[in-house]
Amino acid sequence: MKKVKVIIPTYNAGNEFREVLGMLVKQTGLAKTDILVVDSSSSDNTQAIVKDAGVSLIVIPQKEFGHGKTRKFAAEQAGDVDVVIFMTQDALAYDENTIKNIVAYFAKDEKLSAVYGRQIPYAETDIFGKHARLFNYKEQSSIKSLDDRKKYGIKTTFFSDTFGAYRKDVLEELGSFPDVQFSEDACMAGKMLMAGYKIGYCAEAKVYHSHTFSVWEEFKRYREIGRFYRQESWLLDTFGKAEGEGLKFVKSQAKYLLDNGKWYLLPELVVRNGMKYLGYKLG
Repeated sequence: MKKVKVIIPTYNAGNEFREVLGMLVKQTGLAKTDILVVDSSSSDNTQAIVKDAGVSLIVIPQKEFGHGKTRKFAAEQAGDVDVVIFMTQDALAYDENTIKNIVAYFAKDEKLSAVYGRQIPYAETDIFGKHARLFNYKEQSSIKSLDDRKKYGIKTTFFSDTFGAYRKDVLEELGSFPDVQFSEDACMAGKMLMAGYKIGYCAEAKVYHSHTFSVWEEFKRYREIGRFYRQESWLLDTFGKAEGEGLKFVKSQAKYLLDNGKWYLLPELVVRNGMKYLGYKLG
């Protein structure tokens, strides 16, 4: 296996983080020294959990955290490795081969610069949260290049740092992550595609990860997405608008509700997606 560093930014990760680290230290071919937690001065027991697990820890001031710049900083601390793998504090490895599988996928194509894994919804997630994972994370693996923008539009840049691996040399070549507060993964994927590299999705590398968002939380989230695309307008200029992908999502969501006997949630679907669209436009 290539030399890797698994990096997890944390802030008040809670007791659940014990299980996250517990599964990581069991990973095939991964040593504790291959795991780095970058903590934004948590006020709970996160740092104690990290020390108990025996993995590496760097603490930064909370005010210095940024989704893009903190990941750039963390990648620079990774040392002499081939691949840096970013995970979030609430992503739980599916089995002991999760890391091995995502790293192995780089062998599929020499132009692969980044690979993201499949996200399986937690059992307690609501039906909207479950559908979001099923829609975005299919059972089939795939590889995308810049040419695919004609077919997928902005979806070509879809990538997730919830569980995403990057070739460290390509990160450095392209100046690493931009200093953005949202969607640093899509931004980095866009830069890599425009530089002639490819992005992979490995369905065999799985983590448990999902959210149950309220309608108001969806609105705020999509307002941030809108702000991001306003600031990074080159992504839409290069790959196309996001609205078409949104319509496909709504149709898929409605079918999923009906297939699962949840027809009575269709009014909520209308309100939920209306608020998402409004948030996106306002952003």
